[in-house]
Amino acid sequence: MKKIDPKKTGIFAAGVLFGTAGIKILSSKDAKKLYTNCTAAVLRAKECVMKTATTVQENAEDIYAEAQQINEERATKEAEVFSEEEVSEEEVSETETEE
Repeated sequence: MKKIDPKKTGIFAAGVLFGTAGIKILSSKDAKKLYTNCTAAVLRAKECVMKTATTVQENAEDIYAEAQQINEERATKEAEVFSEEEVSEEEVSETETEE
């Protein structure tokens, strides 16, 4: 027959006692209040992060719209310059053929 080791038995009993006490502590009113306050803090942090993300997204959309407008204006100016060059080339070629 095996001998019962008092040290191991004591550690086991302490673990059971700690587990039982831990469950009671975790389910107490104070613990519930702590959980509630922690959850409220997380929700506030989430709200702050979402507000910041929304601001960043709005700014990115504004920047994108302005960049598109700049590119459209540049394309329009380049088209006008290209048209003017074609007209001046046609005038030069007409003048050369008249001579």
